[in-house]
Amino acid sequence: MATTAPPTSPISSPNQSHPLSLLHKCNSLRDLKQIHAAAIKANLQHDVPVLSKFINFCTKDPTSSSMDHAHQLFDQITQPDLVLFNTMARGYARTHDPLRAIVLFAQVLHSGFVPDTYSFSSLLKACTSSKALQEGKQLHGIAVKLGSSQNVYVCPTLINMYAECHDVAAARRVFDKILEPCVVSYNAIIMGYARNSRPNEALSLFRELQMSNLKPTEVTMLSAISSCALLGALELGKWLHEYVKKNGFDQLVKVNTALIDMYAKCGSLNDAVCVFESMVAKDTHTWSAMIMAYAIHGHGSKSISLFEEMKRAGVRADKITFLGLLYACSHTGLVEEGLKYFCSMRDEYGIIPDIKHYGCMVDLLGRAGQLDEAYKFIEGLPTKPTPILWRTLLSACSSRGNMELGKRVIEHIFELDDSHGGDYVIFSNLCARAGRWEDVNHVRKMMKDRGVVKIPGCSSVEVNNVVHEFFSGDGIHSESRDLHRALDELIKELKLVGYVSDTSLVFHADMENEEKEASLRYHSEKLAIAFGLLNTPPGTTVRVVKNLRVCGDCHSAAKLISLIFDRQIILRDIQRFHHFKAGKCSCGDFW
Repeated sequence: MATTAPPTSPISSPNQSHPLSLLHKCNSLRDLKQIHAAAIKANLQHDVPVLSKFINFCTKDPTSSSMDHAHQLFDQITQPDLVLFNTMARGYARTHDPLRAIVLFAQVLHSGFVPDTYSFSSLLKACTSSKALQEGKQLHGIAVKLGSSQNVYVCPTLINMYAECHDVAAARRVFDKILEPCVVSYNAIIMGYARNSRPNEALSLFRELQMSNLKPTEVTMLSAISSCALLGALELGKWLHEYVKKNGFDQLVKVNTALIDMYAKCGSLNDAVCVFESMVAKDTHTWSAMIMAYAIHGHGSKSISLFEEMKRAGVRADKITFLGLLYACSHTGLVEEGLKYFCSMRDEYGIIPDIKHYGCMVDLLGRAGQLDEAYKFIEGLPTKPTPILWRTLLSACSSRGNMELGKRVIEHIFELDDSHGGDYVIFSNLCARAGRWEDVNHVRKMMKDRGVVKIPGCSSVEVNNVVHEFFSGDGIHSESRDLHRALDELIKELKLVGYVSDTSLVFHADMENEEKEASLRYHSEKLAIAFGLLNTPPGTTVRVVKNLRVCGDCHSAAKLISLIFDRQIILRDIQRFHHFKAGKCSCGDFW
């Protein structure tokens, strides 16, 4: 009876005498271990060049297993050189456990090891990935002692590390010490400001870069465009778009995708569509950005239609695509469609939902009034719920006036995080609506005792390429009496056409009605809109960005202002866009 020989490994070859000659056929860690075994048989287990080659293979496309094997090989070398350590550090920095590079560094440092600039670059990248600020600071100190902190490779990595660890002040100090910063250093600090939601500083440095002899790169443009998106500064964004076209960046998919996102967040959906339709090449991120753009502007059906077009184009959806779809369904009340897409992302696409997808589902159910279903959804999650999920449900409870469920939800929130001022305010308002003033006073006392501060409402409006910010209450204390008087006159005109201040939104039992009206009058949204009306020509669209959810009274006022002054007002709050025109809002009062 004939027998079949067992399959051989692709690296098996009796004609090859030296194990290193088999490396070019090596395709996996399993193959490498077979070659390693051959090296041991050939008495080469302590041969440094052989072990170095094996380590190089393990770190080329590192995984936890391959780095474990590389570390074992590294430990077999009595006196590893700097190049070999740098290889190990670079490998660890690219894994899911990057801080093992720091552990290895501490191990070799005791033996008189002196790191070079390449060592610091990899080690600092490991700290960046892990948000390990303290370890990064220690590395910075060692770099200063060794005279490496001003190196052209180390400086940008230091800046990036501090910025990613949210210590932007330290990142700026590193940048300011550079005598002649290169474009890479500029990119690091500009990106750091942009990612830490400090767009004004990012754009200021972008202008400084332009005035130098340095040429911006794709990274520079992406950071500048994203900063514009954060500010909601449309005119500045349009100028950047022209700059992109003049300097040849408009051929880059990432830059065009950033422009779509920027135009959408600056309230110009038409410009976002124009960029999208003009693109020859589109990737998953591009389609996803446009789907999200339609979603935040309240065009849920267009988001869904574009997704179907994306499928026909053969482009596979990812997590961001489905986030846009779920967001679209949530903000247009498409409950059945939202449930369908949530199931399909797991069942058809094999995409594991993350906390943002779960948040959209809670929001979807909550907005539709299905509060008990939303509560059960959170309790049934395969992962521990975050405060954000419970906050989403708390907002829905507040909108629907469900006091009992709201009380259970706030208890869950406080178990996880009792430092967020917005939670206290929402629950306090919910108690006030129910007339439970003792609970209101109890919540406010808790805020005071715990030192929790409410985030003030802030709205901004762009006029003549300058972004002006207003905080709630500025109308009372502002030095600009012209704006104060203009807003008073504006409210009088609104009252002539039926506007009545919704004082039920001011939850102070001891305040007179006039005081409540004054409190509502000087909300940051109204101040920004009034400033825009005063300082732009008739017919000009007024674009406002708010850091919190727009209040119901300001929403009603904005609708009437758009009618009386024949102006379009586009207001972006933390949730979505509201397009006010001819006395109506694009959200259909569903937000």
